[in-house]
Amino acid sequence: MDALTISVLLLWAAVLALGLMLWALSRQVGVLFERVAPMGALVTDSGPAVGSASPVLALTGLQSEPVAIGGVQAQSTLVFFLAPTCPVCKKLIPVLKALARDEAKALRVVLASDGEGDHLQFVREQGLQHLPYVLSAELGMGYRVSRLPYAVLLDRQGLVSAKGLVNSREQLDSLLNAQDMGTPTIQQYLGEPAQHAH
Repeated sequence: MDALTISVLLLWAAVLALGLMLWALSRQVGVLFERVAPMGALVTDSGPAVGSASPVLALTGLQSEPVAIGGVQAQSTLVFFLAPTCPVCKKLIPVLKALARDEAKALRVVLASDGEGDHLQFVREQGLQHLPYVLSAELGMGYRVSRLPYAVLLDRQGLVSAKGLVNSREQLDSLLNAQDMGTPTIQQYLGEPAQHAH
């Protein structure tokens, strides 16, 4: 009888110890989630600063369509720099197509490149005929684009709202979120919670 009582007490002690460990682990997971912020687009210091005016260019697209960059526009403009040989760019094309479709009233997506390759074939293969696609070294130099894929988001006044290297859907979304929140980057927003508390 004494052995049975001792074993039951030991089992209860083990259950309580496991419960305590589970509680401690759940607290650590919560702390970890608070510390790990969503990764926004990698912002670079080159090119027009966030909040400044974009270069104003009147370009012609691959399909002979006029494409105006900068200045006052009816919609915000997302200029996405890509290349037919860039595998990460290709991975983001379905996201860009969905974005152009879902945000058509508020956002214009413009694809831009100045690299080599058969761009018309690339447009056909990827089903990008409905998006403006420009080849312009001047545009890339205006934004100081040195790596791909790179995106610049302009507001309706032609000011740079957000910009950066984008390697995932989350990083692309972070540019739109930064514009919605009126902050240059998601990282800056998360680093200044006191200023954004309502």
